[in-house]
Amino acid sequence: MSLRADAAQCGGVVVEFESDDIRQARKARSITGSALIYLKGPKFLIYVSGALSMWGDRMWHFAISVFLIELYGRNLLLTAVFGLVVAGSVLLLGALIGDWVDRNPRNKVAHASLFIQNISVTVCSIVLMLVFSYKKWIEQIWDGWLTVVCYTVVIVLADVANLASTALTIAIQRDWIVVITGYNRGHLAGMNATMRRIDQVTNILAPLAVGQVMTLASNVVGCGFILGWNLVSLIVEFIFLSRVYRIVPALSIKPQVDEGEDLEEDQDFLESQGDRTSPQGDSALRAAPVLTEENCNISLNLTEITNLPLCFQRFKWLLSTCKDGWRAYYRQPVFLAGMGLAFLYTTVLGFDCITTGYAYTQGISGSLLSLLMGVSAITGLMGTVMFTKLRKAYGLVNTGVISSCLHLGCLLLCVCSVFAPGSPVDLSLLMPLSEPNATTAGPGTGQSQKHTTWIQGGSNQPLLPDRSSIHWTNNTVLFDNVPSGSTPESYISIILLFLGVITARVGLWSFDLTVTQLLQENICESERGVVNGVQSSMNYLMDLLHFIMVISAPQPQHFGILVIISVLFITTGHTMYFLYARKAKRKHQLDT
Repeated sequence: MSLRADAAQCGGVVVEFESDDIRQARKARSITGSALIYLKGPKFLIYVSGALSMWGDRMWHFAISVFLIELYGRNLLLTAVFGLVVAGSVLLLGALIGDWVDRNPRNKVAHASLFIQNISVTVCSIVLMLVFSYKKWIEQIWDGWLTVVCYTVVIVLADVANLASTALTIAIQRDWIVVITGYNRGHLAGMNATMRRIDQVTNILAPLAVGQVMTLASNVVGCGFILGWNLVSLIVEFIFLSRVYRIVPALSIKPQVDEGEDLEEDQDFLESQGDRTSPQGDSALRAAPVLTEENCNISLNLTEITNLPLCFQRFKWLLSTCKDGWRAYYRQPVFLAGMGLAFLYTTVLGFDCITTGYAYTQGISGSLLSLLMGVSAITGLMGTVMFTKLRKAYGLVNTGVISSCLHLGCLLLCVCSVFAPGSPVDLSLLMPLSEPNATTAGPGTGQSQKHTTWIQGGSNQPLLPDRSSIHWTNNTVLFDNVPSGSTPESYISIILLFLGVITARVGLWSFDLTVTQLLQENICESERGVVNGVQSSMNYLMDLLHFIMVISAPQPQHFGILVIISVLFITTGHTMYFLYARKAKRKHQLDT
């Protein structure tokens, strides 16, 4: 007789014990079910879609720079023009792109941006394949003007793709993610950190992958590889984003930009003006008739605008949209934090062509630079992990303060490298009235004489005199060999420089994520697009300044000056954030 029967006859209670096999099987089914739910959930679909998009962007940004150099005879002119066009277009059109994101349904914005970006890259790849295949024949048509037309088409298409990528980034990473997380700050921080980790990994692996294809095969095959990737990525991303839009009903609910908001803003502005100009306390009463008269003037202006030709109407509307976008950006409570982040873009202390080019002049090989880039990516990932830990323990605003202090503390190593042994810094080179041989005259100038050998060709000699063995990109520089005679007498300076740059990325990415989430949390839903568009414009503007700095002081002996100026800009940016943090804490204390 079984234990169940014995217990029943004795009037006892039957207790069933599961075996270990049954318990493990049930646990396995539970884990499998949870995994399937996660794989079908919106977060995973956004991660996959973002990974595909970032991978394609990184490959394209790497390849287009190399392609433009190869097309123009290993000259940097086309690359410089492309960089100027991209930065200028985002600077001018950032507010318009953001306004377009705000005024249209989320699915239409994402699908249109995705379609324009991938189709532009696809068509541009086809044009590049034709130019590479029939370059000699194209150069003979129209006395070579067809080549200029092809270059123009390539740069314009690449710029359109970058603008569409900017719109897609604003829509997905600044708006969709906030809605998907249900405005939960913890979940939002986790998604932001994960997206940034994906970006860090793709930033290393994607250029490596397409670079191997271009090296082992040819530029034409590289173009074909990018073309195929974009077509496949377009289909997959379209499907995934469509599914996310369907399974998250909140994405379909989007507040429309109301014209009444602009009227209310004008009213607030006029009232504030009344407060400033009225010597008495009845400024609000005095503002009322002014507001009515202003409304009449607005109506008259609208009537006049409708009588203008269509092209002038559109142009005036574009100017008004840009002005309103910048005003909206300035009104935000996180304005100082956003400006602080923008100031961090004016720096030569990053793994771009400037810093790696300087390292090349100091005897650092290409293989070592690649290794250092990998280490910097790891420290960047550590920054994303630190962000989530600090935010959970100390709050978002305090996380930014801690990250700022860590970032500035590490950059002090870069300042020390300017005055350390082996540094080629020579302040006398900035004096235009100094004699050419002044640095080599007199006793005790052996070190100065050694470092001035780089400028014997004239004051306008570029940073790297011989670029024949260099492949420049917007992310890094790959060198075939190191020039002879470029080894410094000491490596202490360059070691301190890269030690500061690499370790500073922990605080840098943590600070970047902090400001990103502050923008997400504090900007109202109807202005997310335009404010983030203006933020992108500010980032590009400050990025342009650092290239202007390098153009003004291109020699390796000037790099120490650029390091100090960069640290000053970064310090200014973090000071702006400290002011915002102080203001936010005071407001929190008053509210509580």
